[in-house]
Amino acid sequence: MSHAQYNNMHVVYLLWEFVGGVAVFVNREQELDFLNSLLKRRRPAPAHLVLLYGRRRVGKTVLARHWAESTGLPIVYWPAEREPASLQRRKLYARVLDVPMAQTPTFESWADLWTAFARGLSGERQILIIDEVTYAAESDPAFLSALQHAWDEHLKQSGLILILSGSHVHTMETLLARGSPLFGRFTGQWHLQPLEFSALRQFLPRWSTDERVAAYAIVGGVPAYLEWFQPDRSLVDNIREVILAPGGLFIAEPELLLYDEVRDPRVYQAILQAIGAGVHTLDAISDATIISKTHLSSYLSRLRELRLVERRLPATVPPDRIRVSRMGRYHIADPFLRFYYRFIAPQRAEVGYRQEDVLASIQDQLRSFVGVTAFEELCREWVSRAERMPFRPQQVGSHWSRHVQVDVVAVSWRDKVVLLGECKWGTDRIPREELTKFLDDTTPKLLRDLPGQGMGWSVHHAFFSRAGFTPAASAWAKEHSWILVDLRALDRDLQRPPHS
Repeated sequence: MSHAQYNNMHVVYLLWEFVGGVAVFVNREQELDFLNSLLKRRRPAPAHLVLLYGRRRVGKTVLARHWAESTGLPIVYWPAEREPASLQRRKLYARVLDVPMAQTPTFESWADLWTAFARGLSGERQILIIDEVTYAAESDPAFLSALQHAWDEHLKQSGLILILSGSHVHTMETLLARGSPLFGRFTGQWHLQPLEFSALRQFLPRWSTDERVAAYAIVGGVPAYLEWFQPDRSLVDNIREVILAPGGLFIAEPELLLYDEVRDPRVYQAILQAIGAGVHTLDAISDATIISKTHLSSYLSRLRELRLVERRLPATVPPDRIRVSRMGRYHIADPFLRFYYRFIAPQRAEVGYRQEDVLASIQDQLRSFVGVTAFEELCREWVSRAERMPFRPQQVGSHWSRHVQVDVVAVSWRDKVVLLGECKWGTDRIPREELTKFLDDTTPKLLRDLPGQGMGWSVHHAFFSRAGFTPAASAWAKEHSWILVDLRALDRDLQRPPHS
């Protein structure tokens, strides 16, 4: 992809984000409360400097502009682009003056611009939003130090609310670090996260719970992706007509994300494709990509910085062993990238020619994919939030070793209590024999992996089933104090606010 092609795609995405729609604000009450609190606070200074950041398509721009417009205050919104700093300064000041760029002066430095900007400020509240602020910092490293000086000398005593927004999460977090010129100046920060599963009801109101779980496995809770879906069409139709559409945004998205973050995306694509295919250990990824482990570690570290990959450990690793454990496995953190590198990337060349063949291969494997991704993750979320839990866990995750694998594990190290859970995304109800097998076979194996081989530990059990349970299984579970959760109960409970 050429720089020109990339820039054109970026503009298209940016314009789309501005017209996203009201649905973006589903479950954004906390964020709006935070922003509204800025209007009342006058300490530590009258002005506020706020960092708003999060992955692309999560709705930062729409949130910031929607909130700003709802305040009735004067607003200046400026999206930085990858262009010379002198041009950036002129565009920003044209927005400040609300005049054509040809009528604005040129500034030799950011210090000159901020001085001119400060002269026009009063003690009255007004809002300045600088979007994709990292592009301005990349074009001229003096941008941040000039802003810091202007903030200290002029801006913090004004009525300004200055919001710095950006999608490069790791880079944005470095603005908070001690080495940043802006260290200690921020009066607020918010890492905007994707929406929770419960929000999918608002985007896809006619879909069954099964379909919404599948949609969550495919795109997660990213508002832009959910708005691309056609709610009046089925899940399969959306995969065919939206996700697999030749030339569509879904096909271009992973390349765009990598191109914006790394210099040579090809190596990173190879790593992501290997992980997407089910390769999760350092040795196995090295073999699959033919990248030495020494170099691979640095690439994986970069992907982890970008929040594209995460290193998971078994929930049964004691806290004092986490830093040294070699049990780590690498997984793609973003649901859509996980789906893309599992199903689309290996068949990318066929999407435009044999779309139905690609769709058929997705349909053949989608059920198992949904079961081991979204369904298991939602079950773990249920455990971390549920009021029905017999204890308050310190750690919730899964477990794997040479002996056994368990889908859901919750641990209280303080009280030596563990909950073990199994997840089944099949279409048949779970019989009693599945429960007794889990008790007699899986449980002893996991206990042997706990410190002291599980001696002195209390054990609880849960079972999660898409299709529910037979009467015999339900009766046995009640007799033995097991927690049984079917899909209807899971969906209902996850609609509730987290239990505090």
